[in-house]
Amino acid sequence: MSKEVDVAAVLAARDRRQQRQQALLARYGVPLVSFTMNIAGPVKRSALIDRAFALTLQRLEQQLRRCGMVVLHRETVREDTGCEALCAVDGDAAALKALCMALEEEDELGRLLDLDVLDRDGTHLTRTEERCCLICGTAGKSCARSRAHSVAQLQQRTREILTQALQEHDALRIGELTTRALLWEACAAPKPGLVDRLNSGSHTDMDIFTFLSSAAALQPFFTRCAAMGQQTADRPATETFAALRRPGMMAEGEMLRATGGVNTHRGAVFLMGLACAAMGRLGSEVRETDAILDECAAMAAGVTAELAQNETTAGARLYRACGLRGIRGEAEDGFPSVRRALPVLETALAEGKTPEEAARETLLVLMTLCEDTALVHRSGYEGWLETKQYAADVLRRGASLPELEAFDRWMVERHRSPGGSADLLGLCWLLHFWKNDVINENNS
Repeated sequence: MSKEVDVAAVLAARDRRQQRQQALLARYGVPLVSFTMNIAGPVKRSALIDRAFALTLQRLEQQLRRCGMVVLHRETVREDTGCEALCAVDGDAAALKALCMALEEEDELGRLLDLDVLDRDGTHLTRTEERCCLICGTAGKSCARSRAHSVAQLQQRTREILTQALQEHDALRIGELTTRALLWEACAAPKPGLVDRLNSGSHTDMDIFTFLSSAAALQPFFTRCAAMGQQTADRPATETFAALRRPGMMAEGEMLRATGGVNTHRGAVFLMGLACAAMGRLGSEVRETDAILDECAAMAAGVTAELAQNETTAGARLYRACGLRGIRGEAEDGFPSVRRALPVLETALAEGKTPEEAARETLLVLMTLCEDTALVHRSGYEGWLETKQYAADVLRRGASLPELEAFDRWMVERHRSPGGSADLLGLCWLLHFWKNDVINENNS
């Protein structure tokens, strides 16, 4: 992918592209978008460049749909001479040019994009203003003619633009998917003893709207955790974890502000923030669940030792009384409950079950697996064991809707709520979303 090419190869690729342009114009009789990347130097492809190309192509098609322009045909070429895409678009050529110029000017990758528009008669629509230099911001053509900047400088600046833009995209996307995971977890119903879209379960101080408000308030925190993971990826994993503590405290404050003082997502702040940072550390090319959870374990190494030193929290008291490590133990061990429950979620979805059905089944599995200290705190140790057995029985009998509704009533009568299991369900959703969010770079 990093093979060098000479000028002759680049010119030959341009000739082939022009031939394909003419063929598509003759075949479809509509305007054409010809998309390539502005990459200085003899190396025209890399993992960064290919990913930026795929992301931009996705954004281009999103904008075309937004404007009601239909892509009648799209083809892509990925060769040593660079990535290319040709789109035959049923729309007005001038409007199409304006759309492409907006991407070139406003997208964070814009200066590296070359989005040419050909009218149905083959006429190239020109820009109204000259593009600026990649490095100094002056008129680009004058810099090119005078060779004001070396190829090495241009390559370095290109790498900086690609890296920054793609990392920002990934951090924002991780924050979005994490918030979606919390919302999907909250809305699924019925969930025994938990807040859902039907009722407040065993809780009298919160409802579904409290959870929605909390999740919305936390999205910037999750984006920040992903960015912190990116920024500290070359440092020991435990240093990233230490760096998350202060933002985590601020996130809890934002949660309490949004909910009027109600603790809706304190556990989720911990485990989802950890997962977001792990994703940031590993980079977008790593989507495998085991790799992400292994990174979480590396970051959280030694975190349960703090329970023996802390005398104030409910978790510390349960650790001393029962030896339960709760969510800290899950994190330190790489979330073994999630590793076993996520396949249940994904199998259910693959079998055609609705997200709500899959979430309910996965929650029951998690209730049988994890040390849910939120539940132990409400029900006592024996009550927790009783609830685990009830969940296992419901699963064994098929987890029908009437069974779940009866389980919910049973939990509410006893004021029990498996909040730790709910947080882990949210993590299952996040891992599922991230695994399936990869840009299809081979779509042609």
